[in-house]
Parts: sequence; C-alpha cells; structure tokens
Amino acid sequence: MTRARRRSYGVKSAPYAHPSPTTALKGALRAPYLFLLPAAILFALFFALPIGYALWLSLHKIEVKGLGLGSGAREEVWAGLSHYADTLTDSELLDGALRVLGYGLIVIPVMLGLALLFALMLDSERVRFTPVTRLAIFLPYAIPGVVAALLWGFLYLPDVSPFHFLLDKAGLPQPDLLDGGPLYIALSNIAVWGGTGFNMIVIYTSLKAIPVEVYEAAKLDGCSPLQIALKIKIPMVAPSLVLTFFFSIIATLQVFSEPTTLRPLTNSLSTTWSPLMKVYQDAFGKNDIHSAAATAVVIAFVTLALSFGFLRLANSRNQEEAR
Repeated sequence: MTRARRRSYGVKSAPYAHPSPTTALKGALRAPYLFLLPAAILFALFFALPIGYALWLSLHKIEVKGLGLGSGAREEVWAGLSHYADTLTDSELLDGALRVLGYGLIVIPVMLGLALLFALMLDSERVRFTPVTRLAIFLPYAIPGVVAALLWGFLYLPDVSPFHFLLDKAGLPQPDLLDGGPLYIALSNIAVWGGTGFNMIVIYTSLKAIPVEVYEAAKLDGCSPLQIALKIKIPMVAPSLVLTFFFSIIATLQVFSEPTTLRPLTNSLSTTWSPLMKVYQDAFGKNDIHSAAATAVVIAFVTLALSFGFLRLANSRNQEEAR
C-alpha cells in the first residue's frame, strides 16, 4: 500500500537552499572588518584627525597686515619648517626637557621598585588580608592627578601642613619642599604615590599567572622564599616590568598636571617648567597655536622614538635569552 503524498499549500518555490561556499567565504572575510569599523572610525576621529590637524598647523603661521584690524588683516600662510627650527633651538624647551629628565630619574626607579616590592609581598603566602591591602595600595591611582596634587600641595605648605606643625613642636627643622632642589622630591612623591598602585596590579597579575608547580618544585629543591623571589618570580615577570617601564617613560615625558597645579603655591615653578607646560603657555598664553603645534609634534616624535627604541631593545634581549 503506497503512502499518499502531503500536499503543500501556497508553496511554489524550491525548498530553502544553503548559500554557496563562495558567498559564505565572502561573508566570513567581511565580518572582522565590520566589527573593526566602529573602532576604526573612533580612531580616525579622535586620534588620526587631531594628529593631522596638528601637523597642518605646525606648517603654517599667521601673517598680520597693517594694524591687524579688519576681516582680511590676519591671514594663515605657509611657514614650512620654520616653527620646527625655532622649537629645536628654544632654550626654554631644552631646560624643561632637562628638568623632566631629572624628575624621571627619581620617579621611575622608585615607583617601579615599590610596585615590584608590593607585588612580591602580596604574592607571599604569609601575607594576610591580601584583598584589602591590594585595594589600599591601588586606591591612590583612582584619585585624579589634579586632586592628588592639591592634597599634597597643601601638605607641603608650611603654614597649613600638619607635618610642619609636628616638626615645629618637636623642635626639628622644617624643610620647604616647594623651593629649590626639594621641589623635585615633592613632585616625584606625588607621581610615585599615584602610580605605584597601577604598576603593582600589572606585576601582581603576572605573578598570579605563574603555575603553582614551579613554586612547589623550587621548594622541593630547598629554595627559600627569597631565592624563589629572586630566581623565579622576578625573571618570569620581566615582560610586565618592561611594560610598566614603557608606560612610566610615556607618563614622565607627559608630566603636566602636578607642576601646573602646584605652580600657584610656589614661585619656583615657571609656566614652562615641563615641555607640555610650554606647549600650553605658547598656545593659550601667547596665543601662538602654530608654534605650540610644532612643539607638540616634536614632543610626540621624541616620545615615539624613545618608546620604539626601548621596546626594540627589550625584544632583542628577549630573543637572545630565548636562544
């Protein structure tokens, strides 16, 4: 007995057909670009476009005709590389770069040394209340730089600082940290206080990624906790140390908020104390946006060159060790 066929009502087309392999392959190739499109648009709007505009401004200047009054009295004309020549021979910019160099020689070793020390301490088995301690060390990083500079600035002022009051009651000398050489220590202290927590988290996360079996094997071989830290932990977190050192170099070259915030509290900080402060002064103090753009491009190029050179040196050293 044959089975009757079911009649399909209203269906005249062929059954659903799968897409061809060529169409599926094209869709798979286009999918990553569709996901990257929003990021590419944001990158172009907020990174590539401002850099291009800064380059364009640095190659132009304002030419004033007559008294500079009227609609056509001020005209933007081609300046070539004249702004760059003035920037590279500017003594104020060179002095600011030297000051930032001295500032970085204090900040980077102290901050990374403390970050590594805190990370090793938190990774130790003997430390208790690790989450609370980790949060306490990281918390200063969550405070904005301007707020942190204001807090420390008032702690440095002799008239309102509780430290100066306690030193006065104890009959001890009261150093002025906002004048002369101690100013570098005062600025460095703000950066170390705010940046150590972030670097500690990076190093601590790298320590937690080390397999437990490595520590157990070292303990079976008779290694002490100090030997494990020096011979195993620090070499294995070397990539994190390189990363934090790279970030610290960039942050040091871009120091701006701390000296700018402390400048009203002392006469030892000029308006061009750091290179970025000079860019701000030229752009908004002297109203010379074109010269400021050239200085900003030079600073960005120096930062890129130093970062690229350091990363290349670190990669070549890692390749040599791998061999």
